[in-house]
Amino acid sequence: MADDWKTKLIRYFEESRIIQNSIMETLDNFNHFCEFVVEPAFEALSEELLQFRIKTKLIRVKGRSIAIQINYAGSRIDNFLYSIFLPNKSFELKLWLRIKGRKDKKSPCQEKVEPFMNDVKYSDILNLDQNDLIQDIIEHYCNFNFDALASE
Repeated sequence: MADDWKTKLIRYFEESRIIQNSIMETLDNFNHFCEFVVEPAFEALSEELLQFRIKTKLIRVKGRSIAIQINYAGSRIDNFLYSIFLPNKSFELKLWLRIKGRKDKKSPCQEKVEPFMNDVKYSDILNLDQNDLIQDIIEHYCNFNFDALASE
């Protein structure tokens, strides 16, 4: 019984080390996902959107978030933002999605936050490819803009 506190202390430091290693591994996985899947997907989508006179901007905060801003056609005004972010101190690759958009060039931005690709388990995030991501962006982009066109 006298050594219980020592055992507790050892367990604490072991568990702390495991948590810190998990946080670092998750951060590495997020950065890897951004570099090898998200950025190339954003670049491919950006090239396609140029055919419609739509410019985009890649916004990245290493280890925190990555986003694509899509402007109105022929304009510098942002229409839609698709942002994937990793919550602080995450020890699982459970990502979130922030969607921001304007109904028209003069309206304020509306924002919503939801789980990133809710139908994909976070353990499968690293198995996604560029096309999966582009499909998701286009679905959110089209839905947002169709809703904006249909509402007052």
